[in-house]
Amino acid sequence: MPGQTRWGEKRYYSLDYYIRQTFHEKLYKLSLNAGCTCPNRDGTCGNRGCIFCSRGGSGDFAADASLSIPEQLRSEKEKRKAKYKGHSYIAYFQAYTNTYGPVSMLEKAFTQALMDPEVRVLSIATRPDCLPPDVLRLLARLNQIKPVWVELGLQTIHEKSAKFIRRGYPLSVFEDAVSQLRALNLSVIVHTILYLPGESQADMLETIEYLNRQDIQGIKLQLLHVLRDTDLYDSYLEHPFFLPSMEEYLEFLGTCLCRLRPDIVIHRLTGDGPKSLLAAPLWTGNKRLVLNQMGKQFKERDIWQGKDCRTL
Repeated sequence: MPGQTRWGEKRYYSLDYYIRQTFHEKLYKLSLNAGCTCPNRDGTCGNRGCIFCSRGGSGDFAADASLSIPEQLRSEKEKRKAKYKGHSYIAYFQAYTNTYGPVSMLEKAFTQALMDPEVRVLSIATRPDCLPPDVLRLLARLNQIKPVWVELGLQTIHEKSAKFIRRGYPLSVFEDAVSQLRALNLSVIVHTILYLPGESQADMLETIEYLNRQDIQGIKLQLLHVLRDTDLYDSYLEHPFFLPSMEEYLEFLGTCLCRLRPDIVIHRLTGDGPKSLLAAPLWTGNKRLVLNQMGKQFKERDIWQGKDCRTL
């Protein structure tokens, strides 16, 4: 991979490396809840959510929505004290669709987060079909105060898979969203899911190659998790589908990283759903083991020594 040595021992363009080079210190992420819902839940384009999404709207680790944003920030900082001794944070609005609501409500929540002197970055998880003009103008204004990252849930480029997971919008909507966000100089991070039912490795790499051609700045690579109390869980019980072992996943993950454009920042390489909800694959629940094995396997692979991984 060209330029790999400048990224240190991880040998890929990690979020940690990017943050240290950009902000000259470590930033810790605080997961917040703006109290939004989702058009895929309130009947606008669906009422059951994406098939994999928990009742927490993929924000199971986010702060309590009954608290104000300043209270959530204080609560989340307190939880991190044992692990993080610094005082610089990313305010991450994670649960549900965080640009889906009255712009006055969104402006209040986002501004309260940005006004915290210890918050260095505002990161907002949302859907590409939930970026109306007034919200885009708000995000552009906030981006003049502190950096704003917009995280878009794409998951896959394949229509069959998108229909199965009930994504609720066509690929053209994603492309329009990226174009509009970049025109406002907003950083775009894309969520993808690996090993969706029926997708081959070739299919997944097609999504990677497609994203290489888009004006995006970051990516989250997420292994599909089956969480209890979701429609995906019911489907898995009725028709079990393939999920990789840790070794298989890490091997393919290395190939994905090698195929990615080298300037795209890697924000996530797997995930760890709540252990109380996780049904499969159970090995993902041991986060420390996964990260340790990931570091070892990536270090040992020939592709990190300059081999052309397009032949893998």
